[in-house]
Amino acid sequence: MSNRALLEVIALDVEDAVAAQAGGADRLELVADMAADGLTPPRETFAAIRAAVDIRLRVMLRQADGFSAGSAQDVERLVEEARALRAEGAEEFVLGFLNPDGSPDLTAVEAVVGELGGCGWTFHRAIDRAADRDQLRKAVADLPGLDTYLTAGAAGGVDEGLPVLLAEAAKAGTPGYGPRILVGGGLALSHLPVLREAGIDAFHIGGAARPDGWGRPVSAMAVEAWRTSLS
Repeated sequence: MSNRALLEVIALDVEDAVAAQAGGADRLELVADMAADGLTPPRETFAAIRAAVDIRLRVMLRQADGFSAGSAQDVERLVEEARALRAEGAEEFVLGFLNPDGSPDLTAVEAVVGELGGCGWTFHRAIDRAADRDQLRKAVADLPGLDTYLTAGAAGGVDEGLPVLLAEAAKAGTPGYGPRILVGGGLALSHLPVLREAGIDAFHIGGAARPDGWGRPVSAMAVEAWRTSLS
């Protein structure tokens, strides 16, 4: 069995997607509006990227900055977006919502997941803002398709959250800790040795794939440097 680590890169458009694949990305997270930490991209963008690359795509389901799903009407719009993206051919997704007290918004999460037909999905960095990470993991553990947590271990990023990431990696396979840890959020190449030693094998980059700054295109060379470091 291969021990190749998974490298996921944020892509906004076809140019990003093509560059990320050329650099060795295994999977893309498709979003719009990086200034808002990633919102649901237009269906047309998904379709164009799907036609341009042949690696896996995970599509963000999120309507506004922050980790609230909003009103019941907002949740219904998310459900409709999920339905439309599924009809367009999307097979993997990214989502996650919190209540104001930091507990998981199970009503919203279950409503959206119910539209995914068992597709694989990532619970994104809302976990890093949760009041109780362990409680969140156990509350959503049985939802169909949940196979990944995108997390830095803390809201402040990997530097702050590294002890949490290592502790959670050590719990792999116990109740609530079955999904894969995908580390992202202030991730640097210097973090890789200790994370790999802990058995973590999935990594997510956004700004690190854009050496000219956020909002600039993905650099194939930057992605290749990460791919090489993970080999």
